[in-house]
Amino acid sequence: MSQNDTTREKRRSKFSEKYLGIVILLLLVFAFWAVFKILTPANFGTPSKLASYLQSCLIYAVGGCGLYFIVVMGLWDFSIGANVVLSSILACYFSQKFGYAGLIMAPIVCGTLIGLLNGIVYIKLHIPSLIVTVGLSLIYESLGVFATQGSEQVLSSSYRAFGQYPGCLILALLAFLFAAFILNYTKIGTYTYAIGSNEYVAKNMGVNVNKYKVIAFVLGGFFIGLMSILTISYGTSMTAASNMSSMSRNFMPMMGVFVGLAFRKYKKPITAIVIGEFIVALLFNGFVALGAPTTIQNVVTGIALLLIVTVTAKPVKGAVVK
Repeated sequence: MSQNDTTREKRRSKFSEKYLGIVILLLLVFAFWAVFKILTPANFGTPSKLASYLQSCLIYAVGGCGLYFIVVMGLWDFSIGANVVLSSILACYFSQKFGYAGLIMAPIVCGTLIGLLNGIVYIKLHIPSLIVTVGLSLIYESLGVFATQGSEQVLSSSYRAFGQYPGCLILALLAFLFAAFILNYTKIGTYTYAIGSNEYVAKNMGVNVNKYKVIAFVLGGFFIGLMSILTISYGTSMTAASNMSSMSRNFMPMMGVFVGLAFRKYKKPITAIVIGEFIVALLFNGFVALGAPTTIQNVVTGIALLLIVTVTAKPVKGAVVK
């Protein structure tokens, strides 16, 4: 075999490996859709319903993109839910003052500042990020209660373009492209993976580890701000949370991130996060169509997610609690 043939063979091999993960995930999408479509053909999987599933999954996938920067380093952020609640409340308030400019800028600024605060407190206190973000989430919840006095905040019908197509799709696509660009073409992405793979080696190579951990939290907060725009536009109202009730909002973005981590070796984590969230949406809506109790839905969905990650991926270095 000539050198040119060898080079072409290597390129074909890399191309095949690059898109293998996407093919696997799309096959899983079809498999889950087919199972529920057979079991309940009238209530599941029509084009209009699939569009609805996609819309809801886009919201969580945008948040998952931000969380990916944090988790791939082996860190955690359990303040996502509180961030979404507070950012959505501010989106409602400032949209009344400044229209779409307030709707967009308020949650982005709020989410980014919360991410910055999370990162600084984590670095300064030298305690696990899980503990830091859980503690801070209580403060963010309290701020939401204080700002609203417990009253429900409703987004005006004049500012709900991001709660329907094509607004939600355009905003989500811009978020996905931005996340992919940072990971693939910037120093931030390179150092993020370096720290996640081996923090000690990255530090010895001259990487300012603490700086890039803070940047990861800032990026996470920025994308949570975008997620908040989609959340309030889709749900149209938000009530302040208390007693850690916002914590339930953490887990849907995390599911997508777990899939992204699992398929990281295929070099398409953002695509994997989006498709992973769509798979989760199919599962939830499939069980709703079957009339299954919520408890059973959560149990089976959790088991299915664990099986997907276990069967299709190797453990990711660096994915430890810090």
